[in-house]
Amino acid sequence: MIHFEHIEYLWLLAGVALLCLLWILMSWHEKQRLKLWADPEMFPRLIPDRRKWRPITKGILTLVGLSLVVVALANPLLGKKQEKGKRAGSDIAVCLDVSNSMMAEDVKPNRLTRSKQVINNLLNSMTGDRVSLIVFAGTSFIEMPLTNDYTAAKLFLEQVDCSMIKAQGTAIGDAIEKAMATFGYGDEDRNWTTNNSRAIIVISDGENHEDDAIGAAKKAYKEGIRVCTIGLGSSQGTPIPMNSNGSYRRDSDGNVIITRLNEQMLQDIAKAGKGVYVNGIDDISKVTSLLEDLEKNDFDETVFNSFESRYQYPLVAALLCLLAEVTIFMRRKKKRKK
Repeated sequence: MIHFEHIEYLWLLAGVALLCLLWILMSWHEKQRLKLWADPEMFPRLIPDRRKWRPITKGILTLVGLSLVVVALANPLLGKKQEKGKRAGSDIAVCLDVSNSMMAEDVKPNRLTRSKQVINNLLNSMTGDRVSLIVFAGTSFIEMPLTNDYTAAKLFLEQVDCSMIKAQGTAIGDAIEKAMATFGYGDEDRNWTTNNSRAIIVISDGENHEDDAIGAAKKAYKEGIRVCTIGLGSSQGTPIPMNSNGSYRRDSDGNVIITRLNEQMLQDIAKAGKGVYVNGIDDISKVTSLLEDLEKNDFDETVFNSFESRYQYPLVAALLCLLAEVTIFMRRKKKRKK
């Protein structure tokens, strides 16, 4: 079975099909124009060096050649075979804030949705790493244990919303401890070894801080785990929407609650965990760079499919078609008179 490495290039075949349609229309228009000029039965006498099939042959060769170039760009893969190899990567835990303040719309469309987009970008940048997901507000729980199935991770991420945890607050310290648990820390059935192959990423607005998050970050670093933080929100402050009718959350006195990004807290947590802090609306390359620099562990042996590239064959065939098209003359060569 044929597979394509860059299947997106096959959309260019639609452009080739459009060229084919234009060529047919132009050929028809040329034929109609000649009919107005003379009777078709007179063409052999009026245009004796004209060849009926040569233009058609040239057009077909051009279209086939261009189609084969597109196929070569898509890089067909053949020769499927299974090979054994070891999968290497790091362990990364993502702690996502789902408190009510994450529904604030100072980051479009809102803080939580933007957080999901950031996590998706992180997943797209991973190759071989294992990732876990912890959600937290006033308390925390493990939404997804360590996995290298990024498709499944994205499905878990889609289900996350701010109604998952009723207890409000921002228990970052508890979330960090849950993240460490996904790595096996504190599990009597697993041998814990300190190394530099693990990282925790906390995504939050940093508000309503309730526990010793800085202490938890320091503890994580002592075990070789780097702690990074990503802040979502604005420091100016914004109300928290309750529903689509435009109402906002209010405190016990009836005042509209204003939520602000607490960057200082998130920076302090990252500093304690020897990680980095970035604002979620900016470039997060500092975080991805730190993840790339982590040590890589060999995970379980895996079987994967190996394919060999075969782009050379359609490319050579395309060049032959285009070369043949150039060598075909539209009109018959005139014989030289002696």
